[in-house]
Amino acid sequence: MTDNSALPKPATVATAKANQDVADSLNFTDLADFERARRGLISQIDPPTIAGPAGNIIWDVTRYDFIEGDAPASVNPSLWRQAQLNNIHGLFEVVPGIYQVRGYDISNISFIRGETGWIVVDPLTVAETAAAARALIDEAFGVLPIHAVIYTHSHADHYGGIRGIVTDEEIASGEVRVIAPDGFLEAAISENVTAGPAMTRRAMYMYGVLLPVGAQGHIDAGLGKTIPIGNRGLIAPTELIIESGTVLEIDGVPIEFQLTPGTEAPSEMNFYFPSFRAVCMAENCVATLHNVYTPRGAEIRDSLGWSKYIDDAIDLFLSRSDVAFASHHWPRWGTDDIAAYLGGQRDIYRYIHDETMRLANHGYTATEIAEMVKLPSAIGDEWFNRDYYGTVNHNVKAVYQRYLGWFDANPAHLFELPPVEAAVKVIEYMGGADAVLTRARTDFDRGEYRWVAQVVNHVVFADPGNTQARQLQADALEQLGYQSESGPWRSFYLTAAQELRNGTPSLPGVRGAVSLDVMRAMTPEMVLDNCAVKLNGPLAAAHDLSFEIDFTDRGEVRTVFLSNGTLRHRPFSIGVANKFALTLETFVNLTSKTMTLDDAKTSGALVATGESGEFETFLGLLEQFDVFFAIIEP
Repeated sequence: MTDNSALPKPATVATAKANQDVADSLNFTDLADFERARRGLISQIDPPTIAGPAGNIIWDVTRYDFIEGDAPASVNPSLWRQAQLNNIHGLFEVVPGIYQVRGYDISNISFIRGETGWIVVDPLTVAETAAAARALIDEAFGVLPIHAVIYTHSHADHYGGIRGIVTDEEIASGEVRVIAPDGFLEAAISENVTAGPAMTRRAMYMYGVLLPVGAQGHIDAGLGKTIPIGNRGLIAPTELIIESGTVLEIDGVPIEFQLTPGTEAPSEMNFYFPSFRAVCMAENCVATLHNVYTPRGAEIRDSLGWSKYIDDAIDLFLSRSDVAFASHHWPRWGTDDIAAYLGGQRDIYRYIHDETMRLANHGYTATEIAEMVKLPSAIGDEWFNRDYYGTVNHNVKAVYQRYLGWFDANPAHLFELPPVEAAVKVIEYMGGADAVLTRARTDFDRGEYRWVAQVVNHVVFADPGNTQARQLQADALEQLGYQSESGPWRSFYLTAAQELRNGTPSLPGVRGAVSLDVMRAMTPEMVLDNCAVKLNGPLAAAHDLSFEIDFTDRGEVRTVFLSNGTLRHRPFSIGVANKFALTLETFVNLTSKTMTLDDAKTSGALVATGESGEFETFLGLLEQFDVFFAIIEP
């Protein structure tokens, strides 16, 4: 007999009605976005698949061919519409001389024609998709050199594919400039290294990478289709834009830069091409409400500053622009269209900010305010302001947290029991698991899925082996996923349901997102700070030691101190007895445990002066992070 308990369930009557209500409330006869998304199509990858070096498929457009016609009951029809738009793929002309490849990664790559070659904006997430994009443009225009790569901001889907289009040798020789906003490397390291393993696991939930593709599984990420799994790298910038108003000329093309720190990323910039009357809005404006807080985890963003920087961009560029394009989705052409788009995006971040803080100053908490804030129709009815990626609900909570933190001032929440201990007491007080499940099933039948997911979570945390509880919570989360307009919310709900039914994946030794290539782009200070995060503090507290590291390829010496369970380092020598000379790459290999100390010595990759014992002790105190930790269960 086949066990169907682990399979997705169909939409309930309550979910079908909720999604029909959405279909009845929005203007699906407005097809302007489809016209924008298809405008200027030159060519497509045929067949529309991208393979990795081992023949593995990195990207396959055809997996999403089922997304056509009316939405099924298991998908919010508004998200279904966004998924249809994000299915549109190919090489597109934005204006003569500016081209975008869209639909082969979650982000866009843009090619700007100079006098003799290309300026590339945002080389996608992985090398394989970036290389495929370059092949597409080479096929259309002939092979031309790349003279510069511009990173709009510090998120991996805008720099990770750089090795697919340029080489280290081209950059080292000066043939290719790599230009980024001030603070780029620090911000990229903070988001992708310091918290990289935890973010990687959470991103599996946010982007639905473990879900089957289909009407009851993954259909879209809202910001784009999904995240490709391939070779992600990082080449450090050769030039930084330090202040707004900076103008560079690259291959005969002048570019005016506007720094926008703390908006969609800690380090980000818009820029303008006067030769083409075109403004690039980076990821500050896209065809969705974005995240003031991203559920994968990151610093809370400044929604007020975000709104003001968009307003500044309108002031700086609107009167001189015929087109606005961005690092996701499709461009806008013409003054009226650009003005409505930029103005609407400006106003949504301002409205969420101001309303949240108005209500906070009346004493309401983040959870209460998130239920109270409703967008005016002039803002909320715009397709580009819908909840496809960020949501009003969780962005309100983010604004509250930025100003007031996680604590709502109720002392009952100041020192709460942790989840498992609290769950055991709650279930005891409620009369036991069977009593809770009996009531929860009744609420499920009423369509009260938010409450069922919340209350049954206590049963799962009190007893993760309770199969009935796991199944009921999975069923409730699944219906919430089917109703979600947000791609990330849908993926969170459905991934949790899948893991409740099948268990948390267990692949020991599979590490987090920090690739060795990214680590090699870091400075010695950044690498040592990352080692401090990996240090087992309680074990390290028993040691007091110091040693010197000479990073021979960087011309930099660091003295490392270990005391009181902490790691500190200074950028100079103090004459300690034990010294170690090695390249940064060797140090990264040693601290990532891809190379042993004995192998490093034997090969000559490490030259030691004095005793190696302290360095060996230090390496032994560093932990490696397995990526598949539990989320939906303890």
